[in-house]
Amino acid sequence: MAGPFDNPFGLSALSLPLREQRLKVLSSNLANADTPGYQAQEFDFQRALKGAEDHQRSVSAGPSRGPLGLGGGGGAADAMGLADGPDFRRYVTTRQALQPSLDGNTVNTETENAAFGRAVLEYRASLTFFESRVRGLMTAITGQ
Repeated sequence: MAGPFDNPFGLSALSLPLREQRLKVLSSNLANADTPGYQAQEFDFQRALKGAEDHQRSVSAGPSRGPLGLGGGGGAADAMGLADGPDFRRYVTTRQALQPSLDGNTVNTETENAAFGRAVLEYRASLTFFESRVRGLMTAITGQ
């Protein structure tokens, strides 16, 4: 049974590493915009977040809980199964080209720039939610 302290940071803690990975994939696409034969990649954030939530639920329901019942002590990375090193490759797919170039490159810089800008805003929003949650917990702990 999951308690209120199993994941005090909510989805923010799960989403930050996933949003970071999406930014890495998009920046890789932009960096390879002129590489012949490069296939644009996409990171399926929604599927990755669902997988992280499912994994966290299975970990928190398991018998091995850390001190005070707060999980294994590895934080969000451990809750997502990332303690052994993240494996985000299963969430990366090749994006269909709207208009591939003659050299086989499928990166559309305008699309990538727009997606990157949106991903930065989403990352910043997740970080802001995480920071506010930490501030709230600190206020609760210190009583100020």
